[in-house]
Amino acid sequence: MATFLYRLGRLAFRRRRVVVMLWVAVLAAIGIGAMSAPGTSSGALSVPGTQSQKAIDLLRKEFPQASADGATARVVFEAPSGQKLTSAANKAEVESLVAKLEKSPQVSGVSDPFSSGLVSKSGSIAYAQVSYKVAEADVSGAAHAVQTDVVQQGEKAGLKVSLGGNAVEDKAASKAAELIGVGVAAVVLVITFGSMIAAGLPLLTAILGVAAAVLSVTLATHFFDLASSSTTLALMLGLAVAIDYALFIVSRYRNEIRDGHEPEEACGRAVGTAGSAVVFAGLTVIVALSGLSVIGIAMLTSMGLASAFAVAVAVVIALTLLPAVLGFAGMRIMKGKMLTRRMKALERGEGESMGVRWARFVTRNPVKVLAVSVAGLTLVAIPTMSLKMALNDDSGKPPGSTQRIAYDTLSKGFGPGFNGPLTVVVDARDSDSPKVAAQDAYTMLSKLDDVAAVRPPSFNEAGDVALIGAVPKSAATSEATKDLVGEIRGHGTALHQDTGADLMVTGLTAVNIDVSTKLSDALVPYLAIVVGLALVLLLLVFRSIVIPLKAALGFLLSVVSTLGVLVAVFQWGWLKDLFGVDQTGPIVSLLPIVLIGVVFGLAMDYEVFLVSRMREEYVHGAEPTQAVVEGFRHSGRVVTAAAVIMVSVFSGFLLDDEALIKSIGLGLATAVFFDAFVVRMTIVPAVMALLGHRSWTLPEWLDRVLPNVDVEGEKLRHALEAEQTGSAPEPVLAGVAAGIHAGSDVHGAAHSFTGIHTSGAPDTPAPAQRAPGKARGLSRFKERLARGRDATAPADSTESQAPARRKLLKNPMRRS
Repeated sequence: MATFLYRLGRLAFRRRRVVVMLWVAVLAAIGIGAMSAPGTSSGALSVPGTQSQKAIDLLRKEFPQASADGATARVVFEAPSGQKLTSAANKAEVESLVAKLEKSPQVSGVSDPFSSGLVSKSGSIAYAQVSYKVAEADVSGAAHAVQTDVVQQGEKAGLKVSLGGNAVEDKAASKAAELIGVGVAAVVLVITFGSMIAAGLPLLTAILGVAAAVLSVTLATHFFDLASSSTTLALMLGLAVAIDYALFIVSRYRNEIRDGHEPEEACGRAVGTAGSAVVFAGLTVIVALSGLSVIGIAMLTSMGLASAFAVAVAVVIALTLLPAVLGFAGMRIMKGKMLTRRMKALERGEGESMGVRWARFVTRNPVKVLAVSVAGLTLVAIPTMSLKMALNDDSGKPPGSTQRIAYDTLSKGFGPGFNGPLTVVVDARDSDSPKVAAQDAYTMLSKLDDVAAVRPPSFNEAGDVALIGAVPKSAATSEATKDLVGEIRGHGTALHQDTGADLMVTGLTAVNIDVSTKLSDALVPYLAIVVGLALVLLLLVFRSIVIPLKAALGFLLSVVSTLGVLVAVFQWGWLKDLFGVDQTGPIVSLLPIVLIGVVFGLAMDYEVFLVSRMREEYVHGAEPTQAVVEGFRHSGRVVTAAAVIMVSVFSGFLLDDEALIKSIGLGLATAVFFDAFVVRMTIVPAVMALLGHRSWTLPEWLDRVLPNVDVEGEKLRHALEAEQTGSAPEPVLAGVAAGIHAGSDVHGAAHSFTGIHTSGAPDTPAPAQRAPGKARGLSRFKERLARGRDATAPADSTESQAPARRKLLKNPMRRS
């Protein structure tokens, strides 16, 4: 693979104009196609095989007028202080508003508060239930406008009017998180490279890649029904991994330039080595995200596949468009006008970076570091044992929003259960007495302790399917309501034995409970599939059994620790004021499984980026501990920068007012922090220092079976050395090869830039033969760096060796 990617990188570098034009043409074609796409759908939860979904399918058939899967809204009215809605003036105003709602576009029915008994005992609060013919995402702007007019008209009359339900339009999502993330990424990249050009390339290619991915997802809606959240997750992850991948390749490209290679050769080597790591890192992310489809929830499937596609685009962009852009940047990418004094010293090979010092500290004290790290994460993970999950409702909306006001007002007037009513369906098509079966179900519901109110059964036209409304006393997300749904379903068995009728519970609350249960049940199989496939990939990459197992166990440790933080903050209320959480409750059931998919992919990114360089040093002859230190020398800074960017991007979501978005932001930011800094940069080197050579062992029989994908570029290195041996004088080859293949931006650069005196070589071309253009710029860069390192070579040695070195670095793959 490394050889193929080497050729691809050099080809894209040489044919940069063609590559860029092709990408522009692809973007234009996708954009034109996306303009006419129908767009994403609401992504309403559909869980085939669950009782709630079976009931919805039956209602759609037997009660088409009820719009069982249509959007709903509750319009809540509250009389002015000291007044009642039953007074003549207030009642007339409410009825006028209800009449206006009935005339609204897409409305299938509105329940009148006074005739339906939807007025509180105090007479000060009432609500109207509005049912729409269409799903949540298809509610038109005209229908939303009527909702707004009703609120404004009611408030002019002195009433307090608020809106709840999924048919109510949320306020426009803030773009602060994305802007903060891009801004922080730019700052971190500038600090990492000390160059505006080097920092700008990852951002430029990442933005282009995300645009291609999001437009492609939109285009796919011509053929598939995709949830609206698909583009959001694809945008977030596509931007994150695209910056990471470009950062890794650009960093390796600059190291190859410092090692004395011409820009085109440096690009080929960077793509051949770092690009191989990018391919396998991308594959692990794609596996993790595609695994969401095994859960059987359409919304999660579309989210996972769309995000996996965005990651695949990011990989292709990094391997094709980025080398082309590097070709346009040329030697200017090495200009570091924004370098600090310490960074300039490190560029000259003076001193050691913080990453190297940290790696040496960990490898000198592996037992202590490992014990402290594992104990700390285990302690943080303890709250996970109290994890409770539920889907979010309007109680999680920001305080002051119309949905939250409506929720609180209904709870005050009727009790919290009115925000999550249950729909009980009696399927008596196989019963001899449908009316008796429905009456028995009604009587059973009325006797349950946690039921606040029951609406009498209503039948379909055939009179064999009944619909009964039940209101719990407890909130929709409470354990009591979950237990109530289970109790009602339990009584259905007895009803079937007595009357032959089937009893099913549905409605938004029951659907949420079923989804939460299915997600909980799917956690272990999902983990097994994703981790198993990723272990196979890592086994191919590192040709070691220990490293994949260590990577998976470290990921599990970081995930349970993250869930512990979420439980402590959002469920127990610890530090809730710091994060702006005004109400505690169960963790959103979608969050843990999405967290696992996203973070597993990112964690394997860091594992591949960091350990692949360690393996490269190891197979080139370094001792195990030295390989760990050298891996940090080359990749520690890049992984740190990538992790800081990720944490900053995800932390930006903490600025959102909604509890769900806050929990997603805190969960992802915490997981990346734990996994990158505690697991990958602390536990991993400690374990590898303890195991030594055993970290890289593989049984002989397995070594023979597994294909060698050559991620570290060992085959490429030998091929280049062989070609150079046959095409250059021996004295020059020995000196240059030592510099080229030292494998370090410090030691290798020292060899290649000081030079080897070869004035006695008969085949050395004269200085007048040196080629103009980019080679001249590279030579000037080498000379400056050599002077900064107090090179002791004769003044004319660099000049005399340039033609021979340039001959050595010609692309061996292009020779006929």
